[in-house]
Amino acid sequence: MLIAVTDHAAGRFRQRVRGTLEAKTEIAARVARAHAAGATAAGDRGAILVSDLERRGLVYICRPERDELVVTTLWERGEDAAVPKRFTDALRQDDPHVS
Repeated sequence: MLIAVTDHAAGRFRQRVRGTLEAKTEIAARVARAHAAGATAAGDRGAILVSDLERRGLVYICRPERDELVVTTLWERGEDAAVPKRFTDALRQDDPHVS
C-alpha cells in the first residue's frame, strides 16, 4: 500500500519525535509497518487510526484514497506525551478551525 504524508502531519511528527531529517519518509515507513501488523482502528468520518509500533501512544490519522493511505495528522495518547495535552488544548481556544 502506498502511504502519502501531509506537511501538517510531518510538522506534528517533528514536534514529538526528535532526530529525524526526513519526517515524511519516516512516517510513511512507520505507518506501513503498523498497518501491515494490523495496528489499526476505525476513526470518525471514515478515518483509519494507525498506532505506531515503536511509540505506542503515537496515533496517525489517515484517510483512505483509492490505492493509498494519506496521513493527515497525528496525536499522542497518555499523560507522558512529548507535547502535553494542555498545550494542544490551549491552541483550540485561539483557532476557530480546530474543534
